[in-house]
Amino acid sequence: MEVDVKLTKKRMFSEKFFHGLFLAGALFSVVCVLIIIILIFTRGSQPFFPGNEYGIYHFFDFILGVAWRPAFGEYGVGYMIIASLLATSGAILLGVPIGILTAVFIAEIAPPWLAKIMQPTVELLAAIPSVLYGVFGFAVIVPMVGNLSPNPTGHSLLAVILVLTIMVLPSIVAISTTSLRAVPNHYKEGSLALGASHIQTIFKVLIPSAKSGILTAIVLGVGRAIGETMAVILVAGNPESGIPTSIFDRVRVLTSNIVLEQGYATGLQAQMLFSTVIVLFIFILLINLTLTKIRKKAVDQ
Repeated sequence: MEVDVKLTKKRMFSEKFFHGLFLAGALFSVVCVLIIIILIFTRGSQPFFPGNEYGIYHFFDFILGVAWRPAFGEYGVGYMIIASLLATSGAILLGVPIGILTAVFIAEIAPPWLAKIMQPTVELLAAIPSVLYGVFGFAVIVPMVGNLSPNPTGHSLLAVILVLTIMVLPSIVAISTTSLRAVPNHYKEGSLALGASHIQTIFKVLIPSAKSGILTAIVLGVGRAIGETMAVILVAGNPESGIPTSIFDRVRVLTSNIVLEQGYATGLQAQMLFSTVIVLFIFILLINLTLTKIRKKAVDQ
């Protein structure tokens, strides 16, 4: 009896210890996020306080501006927002169909021996550092685009889209493949028993059944595309001004702008870079909230 009491106390102590450990880990994560948000918004909002060097009356010049020339006091990120939207949208429009079709091939069509080769190969793309994607884009994609472009160089929106498309594939393929394989077998068997072909079963039964996981994969892919920096810097061209009107135009995205100048920026320029971070943060937050709402609505249907 005494032994049982000791075991019970030991078990209760163990439960309380690990409960506290997990709580501490969760609180640490939340505190880190809060510190980052407070730092970003404190530093980034300073230029727009009344009486500061830039002033609140320049806020719309900052959001809608089409030129970033610190030497002339011009701090506009409007053309960068447009470039970021176009680059992300293009990468998702190309990457999502390719990723889903690849996942379907691996999960449902490929022979087991081929699937065992293809899936680790695709997942290996996620382990490649971003800068290597940039070097590949600079050495291979930029010259290819340059051969098609009416402009003197291949650094362009199209090059950015192609690089980002390759980079979002691992997330989309891996999660979509897992989601398709998680669909119960009787769904497939029932569809085939009713006379549907294998392809009809894939598109009418399996993909709709796995839509929750596939949409999650798309959300992660969007996050990767929006937040990518090093690879984009090497292929974008990074102009100081100009809204892109063609896929062959050079572009400058929000992430690239921060990395290019943060190392040497001081004073107002450094503060405006933190303001750019706020714009990027809100930009990512709105897109993720929108995609999450779409995902929830699709799952509830």
